Amino acid sequence: MSENSDGTIAGAPQPTGCSAAAKRMRYHRERRREGLRCVTIELRETEVTELIRRKLLDAGSRDDLRAIGNAIHRHLDKTLGA
Repeated sequence: MSENSDGTIAGAPQPTGCSAAAKRMRYHRERRREGLRCVTIELRETEVTELIRRKLLDAGSRDDLRAIGNAIHRHLDKTLGA
């Protein structure tokens, strides 16, 4: 067998990356094993303002989706005792 200029063997199957769908499914299965569920919710501006008022969210982060998600987790942990 001959070798390519990049050191791989000509004709040998090349490793391929996972498709986006395969990655989503892997993450989905990991979350399920950990007892987590992924949901999408819509929040009113007044609800985001209430998270800020309760000091669960910094006012400068009101447009940061990750920060809002973390604030929602803090709220759930506080109210549900998790």
